[in-house]
Amino acid sequence: MHTVAQVLIAVVAALHAYFLVLEMFLWQRPPGRALSGFDEDLARRTAPLAANQGLYNGFLAAGLIWSLVIDSLATQVFFLVCVIVAGLYGGATANRRILLAQALPGALALGAALLAA
Repeated sequence: MHTVAQVLIAVVAALHAYFLVLEMFLWQRPPGRALSGFDEDLARRTAPLAANQGLYNGFLAAGLIWSLVIDSLATQVFFLVCVIVAGLYGGATANRRILLAQALPGALALGAALLAA
């Protein structure tokens, strides 16, 4: 179960690294606009906000990767709870898809990590 937990945490970290790239570097390009549904003008005007959001996703990815490197359950739990809370908030306030893209993978990884402990 430890290996399953590690793989799920790595997947969540990879998702957040992808969110960083999408929000910081691709927001005004077709992949970012497809995600947001924004036209070119709105994507341009919201790019600084998206980049800030992407940076936070990068911090989550970095924390999850660090938790794997040091093999610390407490650190894994902390960052996975951060991911879940961000996903729940985003799902409630921005788009329900965030629940599936962020909160659910985080919850599955957290459950696996706790079962492995």
